[in-house]
Amino acid sequence: RSSYLCCYFVLPCCFFDFHGKYSRRQSKKTQYREYLDFVAQVGFVCGFHVEEDCLRIPSTKRVCLIGKNRTYPPTERALIDKQITQYINNRQTCAVVRCDGRVGFNHKDHCDGVCKEAGSELPEDETDTAVTIWMPGFQPREKVEQIRNCASLPRDFVDDVVLNVANLLLNATPQKSDSNMHGGNTNTWNQGESLSLKEVAEHLNKETLKRLKSEYGGLQTLLKNNHQVFEVLNGRVHIRDWRKEKPSRKTKPEVKRRLSTEAFKTRLCWFFIHHPDGCSLPSESCPYAHGTEELR
Repeated sequence: RSSYLCCYFVLPCCFFDFHGKYSRRQSKKTQYREYLDFVAQVGFVCGFHVEEDCLRIPSTKRVCLIGKNRTYPPTERALIDKQITQYINNRQTCAVVRCDGRVGFNHKDHCDGVCKEAGSELPEDETDTAVTIWMPGFQPREKVEQIRNCASLPRDFVDDVVLNVANLLLNATPQKSDSNMHGGNTNTWNQGESLSLKEVAEHLNKETLKRLKSEYGGLQTLLKNNHQVFEVLNGRVHIRDWRKEKPSRKTKPEVKRRLSTEAFKTRLCWFFIHHPDGCSLPSESCPYAHGTEELR
């Protein structure tokens, strides 16, 4: 409906209709095939010659639908627009102005009587408004989608939270004694205690929590993003012990092995800088740099 000259490309994935989850209507097709046919039907109703293609992407849902050409001349735009409106209303929902003045939704199969009943108790202008509204409550996504996965938070803010949480875990209980061999010498390395996310949050100031709540996943997302330092399991936060990390058993192709080697020691080791006992691994075994001179 944007314009007669618009084209479209769509890669159907999750099964949704215009205003909710897609309801299956045919048992002889797979859910995916039925949904693809539904999306193609939408394009056809909107006046497009719908083409189907398969993308070369690593996904089980890689069938795309493309609308490049129209099936009608520009002079019939008004007629097609009415056809689209009718299809939407018949497909899923209709707008209903209730007796309290609020706009609600009812499934089409049950809404005809409700619409008439609501309309009979409302002034004529309000009834007309309910009929002419197209998809009330619909809000298109912003052109520039805001990143809210803690990735855009200032680096100094993230570093402060990481350091505060790490110190909280390290000081939660007396130092544990773990054997770790460094060139034949046995050293102790404090792994600290595990705390629940709730317990960690209770020790953070209100301003920090307020800032984290505006992000998706909040504190948990920030800690998981910093997987070099933390491990979050079953709602509990642990200091990551790199001595316990198991190497991948999968045999990587030569290209991937080379790339992973090139990515070795591109960041400083947080434990080497901040942990009171330093890093639990010797420099040659740690995937992170023990000092700027090791950075690649």
